[in-house]
Amino acid sequence: MAASIIDGKAFAVRLRGQLAEHVAQLKQEHGLVPGLAVVLVGEDPASQVYVRSKGKQTVECGMRSFEHRLPAEASEAELLAIVEKLNADPEVHGILVQLPLPSHMNADLVISAINPAKDVDGFHISNVGLLGTGQKAMVPCTPLGCLLMLRAHHGNLSGMEAVVVGRSNIVGKPMAQLLLGDSCTVTIAHSRTRDLPAVCRRADILVAAVGRPEMIPGDWVKPGATVIDVGINRIERDGKTVLVGDVHFDSAAAVAGAITPVPGGVGPMTIACLLANTVTAACRAQGLPEPEGLSA
Repeated sequence: MAASIIDGKAFAVRLRGQLAEHVAQLKQEHGLVPGLAVVLVGEDPASQVYVRSKGKQTVECGMRSFEHRLPAEASEAELLAIVEKLNADPEVHGILVQLPLPSHMNADLVISAINPAKDVDGFHISNVGLLGTGQKAMVPCTPLGCLLMLRAHHGNLSGMEAVVVGRSNIVGKPMAQLLLGDSCTVTIAHSRTRDLPAVCRRADILVAAVGRPEMIPGDWVKPGATVIDVGINRIERDGKTVLVGDVHFDSAAAVAGAITPVPGGVGPMTIACLLANTVTAACRAQGLPEPEGLSA
């Protein structure tokens, strides 16, 4: 029996609709308009497309969008000055510095300069620590999107066995923390895991976040498992460039109970959750109730 498809694109549309309603309510009842500032350094084409998309979706949800662009040769001090200005701006509730940065800039230093309360990427060490200790934090957008889709599909995740393949600070580690927070039994697997196929086959929830095209075949998937494929890899196939995930979709879909496609699965949720984090940050800054079901 073929797996059901977890449609991240449709889920993201619904999420943005919820956010637009909440933003309208914040405006009407409290005169509050959440604001997201995005800082882009350099001319990377993929980053430019991503930043444009963020700005467009921010405005469509009724929020304020602030965009700051610096040339690739700008100094680290110039970037830090912009971050400091945004930290002090009461109309800005979320700050995102688009990565990667030019090689002469220290990304960790720049991220640490962002006010943790405005760190809607969830990368600041303070938010990492809060998440790791089960406290209220700004959560990285991609893992948050995965969690929201899993909750919507399963309802209660308590007691489920989850395997996260990948240990990055951006996806793997925070994903594991979020699943622990929902009372899953969690294993983090990686390139040095002994008998990785056997570990994957234990999973009721299998999250693939390794950045290797189609690394996980269907015979690594437990029958009926839910597969969340975070990977976005460009490969050449039949003379064309195509996008594939970290999971071999066709073979996994023949075994799994549910699966996210690539594209159209996890990817669309990342920007939607960035907007959700910005609304959450705005509510926290004003001591207002946060949107229900849109945070960890």
